[in-house]
Amino acid sequence: MSHQGAPEIPRANAEGMTVAIVSTRWNEKIVSQLHARAVETARGFGAKVDEYWVAGALELPVVVQACARRYDAVVALGCVIRGETAHFTYVCESVTAGLTRVALDEETPVGNGVLTVDDEDQALERAGGEDAKEDKGADAVAAALGAAVELAKVRVVGRKQERG
Repeated sequence: MSHQGAPEIPRANAEGMTVAIVSTRWNEKIVSQLHARAVETARGFGAKVDEYWVAGALELPVVVQACARRYDAVVALGCVIRGETAHFTYVCESVTAGLTRVALDEETPVGNGVLTVDDEDQALERAGGEDAKEDKGADAVAAALGAAVELAKVRVVGRKQERG
């Protein structure tokens, strides 16, 4: 996974918006850091934050879907570390497909901050802690709230067009 070529995500003005942050309890040390950075970033953008916790990555899509029906944006956070079996692949594919489906079905931005890594060191490099190379919790919030701001603009244009 490379951060090279990643866009600079502008700070969205999310005043008055709501965001749900749904995090897993697996790999708690890493996910807690992702979660803290996501909450801090969302509040910095002016959004109201509600926090939810689930057991593992496979539980994310259903709770994210329920949140997507009630919030302007949702962020899913977790960490799946490759093991010795194919389970890693099945979990990663299921979670990614589930989160994508939720975003499309509910027309609500879903920030995917689920790390899929080979080892704990890779996860720590992406969790936004001290000396980390990346800050995926903050990035997921910035992307989701940025999309929510743009989606709100689209919906305003749609209402204007309906009125004629």
